[in-house]
Amino acid sequence: MRTSVHLVLFACAIVMAVGAFGPLIGSLEARDVRLDDLRDGFATGRSLDQISAQSISLQTSLAVVLLGIAAVVLLAALFGSRILGRLAVLAAIAALAVLAWRLDERFDHQLRTDYRQLLTGVWGLYLFGGATIVALLVVLAPRERRAARMSPR
Repeated sequence: MRTSVHLVLFACAIVMAVGAFGPLIGSLEARDVRLDDLRDGFATGRSLDQISAQSISLQTSLAVVLLGIAAVVLLAALFGSRILGRLAVLAAIAALAVLAWRLDERFDHQLRTDYRQLLTGVWGLYLFGGATIVALLVVLAPRERRAARMSPR
């Protein structure tokens, strides 16, 4: 990988790690979303405020997944592994897609009517999603060309 790719991936990993602790939608943070909720869907009869007010441990929340993805991006930047970087970007896209799918499945009407209010001040989503997009563009950058050696005649 090029040196600039290493540096940008390193910066993306830091931004992703910071974004994992910010609000994702409304007042809902990654620390408030249980992994069981992503697997089974959010329980009916609960609002976004009730979900964001629940107390769960960090080990069983979405935040640990997002931090793990940021760590893999950091490892890809440190070791120059294009495959590891691509896998981490795919995992980040999958984590955000599953969250969006589960939120849309349960809170479809509220998301459609109050999207301006729910997407105001969600810097965690903006940081993590933006860093994911930048990391995607960086890992898709072409490899560095190697200089052709001239053979002496």
